[in-house]
This record gives sequence, C-alpha cells and structure tokens, in this order.
Amino acid sequence: MSRQVVPRYLEVADALRNTLGDYVSGDYLPSELQLAQRFAVNRHTLRRAVDVLISEGRVLRHQGRGTCVLPTPIVYPVHAGSTYSKTLEGMGFRSQAVLLNRSQRPAKPDEAKELALNGQEQVVEITTLRLLNELPISLIVHCFPSRRAQVLDAYQGGSLRSHLEQKAIALTRASTLIGARAPSQQEALQLLMPRHTPVLSIRTLSRDAQGQPFELSNSISRADRFKYHVISGDQHEQ
Repeated sequence: MSRQVVPRYLEVADALRNTLGDYVSGDYLPSELQLAQRFAVNRHTLRRAVDVLISEGRVLRHQGRGTCVLPTPIVYPVHAGSTYSKTLEGMGFRSQAVLLNRSQRPAKPDEAKELALNGQEQVVEITTLRLLNELPISLIVHCFPSRRAQVLDAYQGGSLRSHLEQKAIALTRASTLIGARAPSQQEALQLLMPRHTPVLSIRTLSRDAQGQPFELSNSISRADRFKYHVISGDQHEQ
C-alpha cells in the first residue's frame, strides 16, 4: 500500500503549531514573507498553513498588522458545585459579571418543564456579560421562577451565585448540556469575536437545597478561549 502524502501546507501548519510555545499571548508572528522563507514555501502555501491555525483558534490575523498569538484556551471544570466566578478567580483570573438586561416574561414550554412551572407562571430573565481580565468571554442568560426571584431585585452585577448565597440560597448544578453553534451578529459584537468562529453553549439546571429547580441558564463562550472539563461526582470528591 502506498503511503499517503501529507499536503505541504499541513506540514507547515504542524511546524508552526510547535513554535507557538515560544510566544506569549499578544505576540505577533514573523511576517508571511519571513515565515515562507523559513519553511521554503511560497506565500500561498504559508497563508494556507496560517489559516489552519486560525481555524483552531490559536492565532488571529489582523489586517495590516500581522498574525497575533491568542491565549491558550481556559479549561473550566464542570461539576455539581462549580460556580463561574469562584472557579475562575481560583485559577488566577480577574472575573467580572456585567448586568446587561433584566425582564419578566412568560415561560417558554421547555423552561416551564425544566423549572417545574405551571402554564401561567412567568420567569425573570437576567442577562450578564462575563469578563476575564477585562476581556469579554461569555454571555449568560439566567431564568428564575418569578415567584422566587424577589431575592434578585437588588442584583446590579457581579457573581449571581454570591448574591444568592448572601440570601441563604445555595444552588447545586443538577444537569448540564454542552453543544456548539455559530454566534449571532449581536453575540459576536458583544464577545468581540469574528462571526465565523464557533461558540460553546452550555445549558444548566440548578436546584436549591430542598431539591427544587431554581435557575435555568444558557451560556455561550468563545470556543477559542474556553474548554469544558466535565468531572464526575466521585472524581470531584477525591
């Protein structure tokens, strides 16, 4: 059997990928001309190799400035007790939650089912933008049964979990659904990201200490910045 030939641009992409450890986030790679000369390829082949790294979320091409090295994706542990702000601050990041919107509306059928609401009940929807080290990373839409959301009347931003804990409400993650999709134009603008880059979506149902559904959240995070590590209960307890 003949050996499959690897396209030259993929070989260059692999070689470039191995050099990224020599840079820090925000550094610019040498010019396309310099890189083409280093790998003895034409600029078209070099550009295709760089496009591979762009698609992987490792670098970003800035028109007129060059190719910038992006931060290494953050590995976020998902387990029953994980909370966004505390977890990321424990990893050394400065975490902020900016309140974008608050409204009350009828519950959608799927929300009513997961939050155990009757057909007439409404939800309070709170949208927050999460920043890490002053850079946008996630958008989160939180939904709460309106009859239990009075404890959120004074919320003006910051960690929602911390706000609830101050009201003696401790939540536990009951279920998590992770997926991926393309961002809308508005979402891409809010997260300062290109439209062609996918976002990771995570839908979480949290219960209170009595086991009653309290919060249903839908978040999207930049897939070039975030990875989710799902941890089983036994592993988390070790």
